[in-house]
Amino acid sequence: MTKFLLIRHGQTDFTGKLLLGRHPGISLNDKGLEQARSIADRLSDTPLSAIYSSPLERVAETAATLAETHNLPCNINEAFLELDFGNWTNKSIQELESDAQFKLFNMFRSSARIPGGEMMLEAQMRVVTGLEKLRHEHRDQTVAIFSHADIIKSAICYYAGIHLDMSQRIEISPASLSILEIYDETARILVVNDTSHLNRL
Repeated sequence: MTKFLLIRHGQTDFTGKLLLGRHPGISLNDKGLEQARSIADRLSDTPLSAIYSSPLERVAETAATLAETHNLPCNINEAFLELDFGNWTNKSIQELESDAQFKLFNMFRSSARIPGGEMMLEAQMRVVTGLEKLRHEHRDQTVAIFSHADIIKSAICYYAGIHLDMSQRIEISPASLSILEIYDETARILVVNDTSHLNRL
């Protein structure tokens, strides 16, 4: 069995406002830095064998605090990169509300393609392939994975047997913790979207 701690990056100035997608150069704001410290404090006594992160700055910055706490390198892994939002990158939800393809994407995520971007089904297979590879490299170990809301949702859906079209019913908040155990013959989801460590912020 391998235990994966799935952690969403902390808050930026654009969280909940824009679809940042893979736009580079977006860092955590002050609240996000506090959230990163909080998750590091929460996991300070948790034995970790490795830490992996999406290559985007806001995620790597969130992971860096935990990596420093555990004296571990932060390994950049493309499998946990954000969904490619293509032509929607940096657009606000308000801008997209009247877009027929955006409406379809939110109703039928398993099949609708983002214009110029990625299908969520493709992203799901990317993250699951990445987790399965790490599962074989880290047997009987605990591994922290820092990623993005839609990527974590898609992994939870896969291992829970939930259809991707239902993924919007799962909440993954900034700096939240979800815990997944993967065995050779099954998987167990222990925690989804735990934000109790943020209550003091």
